[in-house]
Amino acid sequence: MTKPNILIFMVDQLNGTLFPDGPADWLHAPNLKTLAARSTRFANAYTASPLCAPGRASFMSGLLPSRSRVYDNAAEFAADIPTYAHHLRRAGYRTCLSGKMHFVGPDQMHGFEERLTTDIYPADFGWTPDYRKPGERIEWWYHNMGSVTGAGVAETSNQMEYDDEVAHFARAKVYDLARGHDARPWCLTVSFTHPHDPYVARRKYWDLYADCAHLLPEVPAMDYPDHDPHSQRIFDANDWRSFDITDEHIRRARRAYFANISYLDDKIGEVMEALEATRQEAIILFVSDHGDMLGERGLWFKMSFLEGSARVPMMIAAPGMAPGLVSDPVSNIDVCPTLCALAGVDMSEVAPWVAGESLVALGQGAKRDTPVAMEYAAEASYAPMVSLRYGRWKYNRCTLDPDQLFDLEADPHELMNLAAAPAHAGTLAQMQAKAEARWDLATFDAVVRESQARRWVVYEALREGGYYPWEYQPLQKASERYMRNHMDLNEVEERARFPRGE
Repeated sequence: MTKPNILIFMVDQLNGTLFPDGPADWLHAPNLKTLAARSTRFANAYTASPLCAPGRASFMSGLLPSRSRVYDNAAEFAADIPTYAHHLRRAGYRTCLSGKMHFVGPDQMHGFEERLTTDIYPADFGWTPDYRKPGERIEWWYHNMGSVTGAGVAETSNQMEYDDEVAHFARAKVYDLARGHDARPWCLTVSFTHPHDPYVARRKYWDLYADCAHLLPEVPAMDYPDHDPHSQRIFDANDWRSFDITDEHIRRARRAYFANISYLDDKIGEVMEALEATRQEAIILFVSDHGDMLGERGLWFKMSFLEGSARVPMMIAAPGMAPGLVSDPVSNIDVCPTLCALAGVDMSEVAPWVAGESLVALGQGAKRDTPVAMEYAAEASYAPMVSLRYGRWKYNRCTLDPDQLFDLEADPHELMNLAAAPAHAGTLAQMQAKAEARWDLATFDAVVRESQARRWVVYEALREGGYYPWEYQPLQKASERYMRNHMDLNEVEERARFPRGE
C-alpha cells in the first residue's frame, strides 16, 4: 500500500477558543476555513503543557512532560525519545522541518532528515527556571507586559522575518518534492512562530480588524487579590506592577493578534497553493502548541490551565476521517500516534510508554471517554501543577494551592471553582482519585528540582571559555545548487522543471 504524504502546519500560541468549529466566522482566514471544511475538527483539543518547548516535545513524542523530561523552555529534549519524525522516517518517509520546534540540547533534528531554517529560540539551558528561588524574575528572558503596551503596526519584525523565511523555504520544498527525485513518501512540518507576542502586525492585516467587535475580552480584568494563587504568580512573573494597561492597549494587542492570524493564513495559503499547483496529495494537520489568554481576566500569554491558554485548535484532513466536529476532549500528545496510524506505521515497540491515543477512530464517529492530562512545571510555578479534562469537568491540582474544579459546560469562563461545593464532592473525589493514580506530585517536584539544578551548573560552565552553541546552522551546498561546471546544463534544467517538458 502506498503511504500517504503528510503536511503539518504548527503555529505558536493560538487560542483554541477562537476555533469552536474551525476559525470563528469573524476571523479573516479563508485558507484555514477552506481546510476546516474538509477536516475533522477538534473543538476541545488541549496542549500537554501551556509553554512552547514542553508543549512541542509532547506534540512530537506523545509523552507528557513528566515522561519527556522537557519541563520548561530550557529542558533538554533527549535524543533517545522517538518522535513522529523518527517513526515515519524509520518506515521509509522523507522527513523535513521548516521553522520552529524549540528543541533544547545538542540534538537539533529529533528524527528530521532535513531542517530548512534555524530555530527562533535558543537551544541552550539559559532559560532554566529555579524552584530554589520562588518569586525571582529573570529579567532578560521572562515575559513582561511590554508586549501589550507596545502593540501596533510594523512592516517587519524579528518574528515576521522568521515566518516569511519559514513559508518561503516550505513552499520551495513542496516544489522540490514534486520533482520526484526521491520516491519516498514525505512528511513536511511547517512550524510558525506567530501569532505569539509581541503583538505587532503588518498594516494590510491590521486594517482587516478596524471594525472588529472582539477587541475587548469577554471577562474584563480582575483585581489581583481576586485571582487564584497561580494566576497571581503569572502576574508577578510578567512584572504587571511596572505597567499601566489601558483598554486601548488591550484593543491594540488583540487587534494585532487577530491580524497575525490572517498573516498566518496567507503564509499557509502560499504553501497550500504550491501543493495544489504541483498536484500532490497529502494528509494535512493544523495545530498549535498552546494558547494565549489575550487579556481575559487581565491575563496574557500562556502558563495557565485556563481555557484561553490551554486549549488549542486542531484539524486533520485525511482519508478515512470524515469532515465534521468532534467535541470529545483530545490532546496534542495524540498527534504522534495519530500520524503513525494514518501512515500505517507500527508504534508497538514503544506504545506502552506513550500517553497519546490515535484520533483516527474519532474521525470515524467513535467516542472517547479517557481523561486528557496536562502538566506545568516552568516559570511562574514554584511546584509542578497538573490538570485533567474529563467530560465536562476540569480539575487542577498543585501541592501549593487549593484544588480547582470547573464545570466547563455551565461555566465556560471558569469563574466558579466548585472544589469546595458540597453538591460536587463526589465529582471532586472522582477527579482526585484519577489524579492520584496518575501522578506522585512529590516525586514530580523532586525530579524537576534536580533537573533545574543540574542545568544551571552546566549552563554556567559552558559560558566560560570557548562557547560552542547548539543552535542549528542550516547548510546550503552552493556548489550543488543551480548551474555549476560539473553539471550538464540540459540535465539541470530538465530535472528542476515541474511539470517536465515534452
